[in-house]
Formats: sequence, C-alpha cells, structure tokens
Amino acid sequence: MVLKQKEGWIEVICGPMFAGKTEELLRRVKRLEYAKANIVVFKPAMDDRYATSEVVSHNHNRTQSYNIHDSKDIFKYIDKATQVIAIDEIQFLDESVLDIIDYLADKGKRIIVSGLDTDFRAEPFSFMPRLIAKAEVVTKLTAVCVQCGAPATRTQRIVDGKPAKYHDPIVLIGASESYEARCRHCHKVYRKPKIFQGPF
Repeated sequence: MVLKQKEGWIEVICGPMFAGKTEELLRRVKRLEYAKANIVVFKPAMDDRYATSEVVSHNHNRTQSYNIHDSKDIFKYIDKATQVIAIDEIQFLDESVLDIIDYLADKGKRIIVSGLDTDFRAEPFSFMPRLIAKAEVVTKLTAVCVQCGAPATRTQRIVDGKPAKYHDPIVLIGASESYEARCRHCHKVYRKPKIFQGPF
C-alpha cells in the first residue's frame, strides 16, 4: 500500500539580522514560482525599509508582496486555490498569526515564514518560540560577527555609537545604521539585569 503524502505544513527561517533570512525565503519562493505554484507573499506594513509593496533582502533581491497591518488581512488575498503563503518578518505581526497559519497548514497550505528568533537583548522575540514549536521545519541561520568574525546568533542594536540599554523599546525598524550581527561574546546590552551568578 502506498501512502499519499499529506500537504500543508509550516516552515520557519529564523536567526539574527544579516543572516540571510529574507534571502532564503525569497529563494524558496523563486523555486516555487518556477514550479508554477500559486503563491502569495506578505510582510508587516511597519517594515518599509526598502519598499512598501515588495519583500526585499539586504542584497536587494525582491518579490511582490502585500503589506498587512493585521494578521486577519491575510484572508483578503488568498483563496482555496492558494498553495503557498510566505510571510517575511513575521515577528512584527500580532500573535493571532499563529492560529491563522496553523489553520491554513491544516487546510493544506504550505506556509513559509521568516523572522528574528531573539530581540536586541538576546531574549526570545514575542511569540517566536511558540511558532518554532509548531513548525514542521525550522532553519536557524547565523550571520558573521562584525567584531571577531565568529558565527553570529545575536542582533546588536547601536544607539549613538553605543550598545542599546536593556529597557529600550523592543521594536525599532532599521538596518545597518542601527544594528549589527554579533556572537555571544561580542554582544552587549547596557544595564542588563543579573539573573544568575555562577561560581566562577
């Protein structure tokens, strides 16, 4: 007996800034376009760094997208014929997006999303841990630390040439003028509370 492969799942591409998350999302979208898949791409309206109606990587690769303010807006642009739904910078959407993409995956849609797994403080970003737990496929990318060249898993926010303070706002839209990729040892946050003091 041959089992029919079931359709519908969630793929998450995560990591720090400058790790190539959007580039990887666009690569997967492009491959599916070659296969003539019915794809709809979204991004949060607040992310207007490079374009207002396109998803654009730091390398300036791009594809057409719908800007949405509310996760429920996804349903305005898809229908039963939609096969693939891609969302860039998903961490900037409201938390109801988790239930929405779960529902869509159950309905046979392939969901591809990208986003920051941690904030500038190196702590879990909003609902991202829950999203990663729900996903069938998780790809965690690393960047290159601008200080020492080691694999970078963290995003360093810079304010007036100095590391940001722990209690600064979590969301600040920006690119290389405000952020750098850093490894664990080069990442700094001012006034970070001491939670654990080990013996050495």
